[in-house]
Amino acid sequence: MNKRTLVVSTFILASLAPLGARLALADTELARVGSAAISLEDFNRRYQDNLKFFQFKAPTKEAVLEDLIKRELGVQEAKKLGLEKDPVVQDRINTVLYQALLEKQLGKNFEGITVSDEEAKAQYAKSPEIRTSHIFVSAPPSATPEQVATAKERITRILKEDLKGGASFAEVAQKRSEGPAAAMGGDIDYKTREALDPAYYEAALQLKSPGKVSDVVRSRFGFHIIKLTAVRPWDDADQVQTKRQVFEAKRAALFDKYMASLRSQGKVTVRKELIKN
Repeated sequence: MNKRTLVVSTFILASLAPLGARLALADTELARVGSAAISLEDFNRRYQDNLKFFQFKAPTKEAVLEDLIKRELGVQEAKKLGLEKDPVVQDRINTVLYQALLEKQLGKNFEGITVSDEEAKAQYAKSPEIRTSHIFVSAPPSATPEQVATAKERITRILKEDLKGGASFAEVAQKRSEGPAAAMGGDIDYKTREALDPAYYEAALQLKSPGKVSDVVRSRFGFHIIKLTAVRPWDDADQVQTKRQVFEAKRAALFDKYMASLRSQGKVTVRKELIKN
């Protein structure tokens, strides 16, 4: 073989090398990373998913493909290092599996949830938005029994000596209450059930009529004397928010029912004594 023939042969082989690499891919494959294939179908799906997150400048197809290749290279390297056996990684994988299970088994049920105006209105009647004022003495969960007793004694004295002695609620709140609301005469404006301590909300709701004042109420934050000042009517309420609350309640019911069925099929043993206070 003379020098010219060698050069021509070398050129032909070099030209055919990329073609050979392309021919090695199946018709449905867009790229191959080691033994793993990236199909055209998978690429198109991921590319469309990417487009959903961009409002102004969409990513190029080349950029998305490069990301897929980098992801596959990274996954293969992680497997070489045995990272899937790491307890932290296994916990993350289990979280993803749990979320995928809920999406697969309950996703369509969640999408089928509807909330009527009547349902929302009935829910709001049970949990209206209320405006209250309070006189507050702190006794947080970290307080000692002695501190709790002192706080209760103090607010009981305020109720008996000040409020029942004829002083105005706002005046007593300004002088004797703790917390930022004291400067506003105890007023904390309108609040939803979700925004208030359960014991506080229920005690305020039980007053029923604006202007009524409660006895001493214990919440997880301390002790309160509550005055109900207003209940927002349905027509003025955030009706969209109420419908969202009903939707969440229905979704929670579906979730609880599904998990109860799994629990009935499995074996669950609990030692609750280990978490008692």
